[in-house]
Amino acid sequence: MQSSQSPEFIRTTSEHPDFRKMVNALDEDLYQRNGDTQKQYEQYNQIDKIKHAIVIYSERKPVGCGCFKRFDNESVEMKRMFVLPEMRGKHLAARMLQELEKWAVEEGYSKAVLETGVRQVEAIRLYTLAGYSLTGNYGQYIGMKDSICYRKEL
Repeated sequence: MQSSQSPEFIRTTSEHPDFRKMVNALDEDLYQRNGDTQKQYEQYNQIDKIKHAIVIYSERKPVGCGCFKRFDNESVEMKRMFVLPEMRGKHLAARMLQELEKWAVEEGYSKAVLETGVRQVEAIRLYTLAGYSLTGNYGQYIGMKDSICYRKEL
């Protein structure tokens, strides 16, 4: 008999304490990877008033998060995607990204954009496998050599 439950994906907002807990874990991970370079991104990673956030639970414990916000009339920007290191390799991030995309379509959006860092090799692989295409750096990421931007038709 299998004792572990299937992961659960909960739609919520950025006010949810477990979402905030996972974002803190994400920030710690990014500082370990990027060092002081990460400081320049803090202003773009604010999570106040996000209406579309997901928390992943495994055995009733939060193990990951992600969210999106309006980018323009047709597009959302995927943000704050993270799965705890010990939970990686189980396709949780891919399933969460699909759920975020589905939710965005339900909200009337047809495109998604996102930014990740050159050192987030797992993220680059995830977005490529999920059908995202490289695009020029947009908005605040223009001229940031550590940023890579992607887009996708939903």
